[in-house]
Amino acid sequence: MSPLRVLVCDDHEGFRTSLLGLLATIPDVEVVGDAPDGRTAVTLALTMQPDVVLMDLAMPGMDGVEATRRILADAPHVGVVVLTMIEDDDSVFAAMKAGARSYLLKGARRAEITRAITAVGNGEAIFGAAIAARLIGYFSVPRQPRGADAFPELTPRQVEILARMARHEPNPDIARRLSISEKTVRNNVSAILTKLCVRDRAEAIAAAHAANLGRPPSYGT
Repeated sequence: MSPLRVLVCDDHEGFRTSLLGLLATIPDVEVVGDAPDGRTAVTLALTMQPDVVLMDLAMPGMDGVEATRRILADAPHVGVVVLTMIEDDDSVFAAMKAGARSYLLKGARRAEITRAITAVGNGEAIFGAAIAARLIGYFSVPRQPRGADAFPELTPRQVEILARMARHEPNPDIARRLSISEKTVRNNVSAILTKLCVRDRAEAIAAAHAANLGRPPSYGT
């Protein structure tokens, strides 16, 4: 069988060099290049068409999630193995949504990295023990409604107004942006406070933020 062709992407030169040395000791693995950032990784991946890309997440310019997304948009046959220090749920699921087939933490043993490269190179998906445990925990715990789904008692218009309140927009700005009168905004704000059983605008904003409404979701990179 032909060796699996691997591209390494990590902005930390020392770690990248160490990883290249480790990969050189693995039979049936051929390193075809290395990249210090996401943009370079995309360029090399689309040019060299490796079987597997080892992808860090936290990089300047273009992070690993966006690089993964761009690579797979044009080369869906390439398998991406995330190898990073970041292990929060948002980052794990952002990488999976982008198309990564494996997620390992830096410090993974040689055997674990080898197994991930081989599995992903053969079209499978595999996750390190720590990440697998987080995935099981995530799906086994009932998830709280997020965004607009957290406020079924509100009308669509009231959810929109609450989201703008959560972005600290004053009533005149909300009225102008939604092409309604300030009185209509005030009436809806009053209805929102009543329906959410909160005392004031600040408590309504806190409830919106708790449901991730009115601000973009974030994930570690």
